[in-house]
Amino acid sequence: MKPWHDKTYTLDEALARMEHYCAYRERCHREVVEKLREMRMIPEAIDTIVVRLIEENFLNESRFATAFVNGKFRQKGWGKLRLRRELRQRDISDFLIREALSGISDDAYRERFESMAQKRWDALKSEGKSLRRKKKFVDYFMYRGWETERIYQYLDSLS
Repeated sequence: MKPWHDKTYTLDEALARMEHYCAYRERCHREVVEKLREMRMIPEAIDTIVVRLIEENFLNESRFATAFVNGKFRQKGWGKLRLRRELRQRDISDFLIREALSGISDDAYRERFESMAQKRWDALKSEGKSLRRKKKFVDYFMYRGWETERIYQYLDSLS
């Protein structure tokens, strides 16, 4: 039996597959187009399928951006810098990025950071009060896209 990517699809088969793909979780246009290219669909068919998915509300970039921001913020503890960078890599417009990020209240953002910061600082106890502990702390939050100013203010508050 051939692997799925060696199979050829009719327009209706590909559309049904993409409807299922988009119904499973929110997707951005780029993910759908990449998947259709993997299925070796021609550009005209890709355009037709993407338009149909948008018309039938299977594909909505605003909804994707909001779901992405909420999920990564709550589950992975990403800051706004990382969220913005990841959405840009998925070709989401700056307007939609701002709209999605505005869904995070300032209080929730601050509380999430403080909660994570306290846990991380406590987890690094074995390092003592050394510069190495502070470096590991800073690196952890920089990787997750939190603002440098916020990170250093928290460190200053510990002194």
